[in-house]
Amino acid sequence: MTSNVEYMQHAIRLAKKGLYTTDPNPNVGCVIVKDNEIVGEGWHQYTGETHAEINALAQAGNKAKDATVYVTLEPCSHTGKTPPCAEALIRAGVRKVFAAMEDPNPQVAGSGLKKLQDAGIEIEHGLLEMQARELNPGFIKRMESGRPFVRVKLAMSLDGRTAMASGESQWISGEASRNDVQRMRAESSAILTGIDTVLADDPSMNVRLTAQQLDVIAVRQPKRVVLDSRFRMPVDAKISSLEGECIVYTTVNMDNDKSYPFIIETCEMQDGKINLLLLMEDLAKKEINLLHVEAGSVLCGALLKNDLVDEIIIYMAPHIMGDDAKGLFHLPGLEQMKDRITLDIKDVRSIGKDIRITARPESAH
Repeated sequence: MTSNVEYMQHAIRLAKKGLYTTDPNPNVGCVIVKDNEIVGEGWHQYTGETHAEINALAQAGNKAKDATVYVTLEPCSHTGKTPPCAEALIRAGVRKVFAAMEDPNPQVAGSGLKKLQDAGIEIEHGLLEMQARELNPGFIKRMESGRPFVRVKLAMSLDGRTAMASGESQWISGEASRNDVQRMRAESSAILTGIDTVLADDPSMNVRLTAQQLDVIAVRQPKRVVLDSRFRMPVDAKISSLEGECIVYTTVNMDNDKSYPFIIETCEMQDGKINLLLLMEDLAKKEINLLHVEAGSVLCGALLKNDLVDEIIIYMAPHIMGDDAKGLFHLPGLEQMKDRITLDIKDVRSIGKDIRITARPESAH
């Protein structure tokens, strides 16, 4: 007999199918079981379309009556772009609902489960909650703190260098690592970089994998965000000429009458630079869940110093680049052992010839 845990594990696997397509909505999976048989399953596939529970109910049909439902996130109780899923489950006559976690969205926050319970449906929540939270780190962070989940991606040599003394940095990591990064970009709400990177490299900062490679109908391009305190952004930069929205944050009051190929946002200063905390709060208001950072050592160091980094992804390539090459983070003031920034290593694995390290600053917990 299949256990409750196994059914919820299946729901989590279904939720992952929406990894590249649901933003800014969460990834959610749902399984409907009756007489120890799956009679319906579904996941939230695309933003603005039906939720996981509705897709599973459509497959189950009349078999949903008196069935047990396993869903990775509490069914919604409010009307957004789609009607409330809690009411659909009530109308279908399900007997019991297992929700892996409560919805951190204040519009829901337990009200969906209460609505089910008030209708006489048995509820349980907390089954595989940690695994369910890992499905939506950005959505959860935004709902709980008003800021996006910030992931910094870096590539370095074995001696911890990110660019040669000349500034040359292409390519430190191998092709397999670069494809891995493309998938990270694809699951992100936005990609952040600094103006120095734009001026030095003129990067595209877009997703270059095909819909077939991602197994989706169409590739969703994340927003691209450039921090440019003195407004030096070239109007012909690649980052603003490709599909998808480009936003430039600056501290300069710009002439709004002039037409630019990007959106300009004015942000308050802190120590002569863009106030990073206010930046994060503004990005959250723009429904940015997962912010993927590909930038130089100064911006990456500033984010880390301000406790705004949730996760660091480092691709370590089998090269030695020497003493004069550039380091990972610009962090002046770290002079004694007590000043160190401690990381928790969450994962280490081989990606082609490189090693990928996933770490989280202790301050992010």
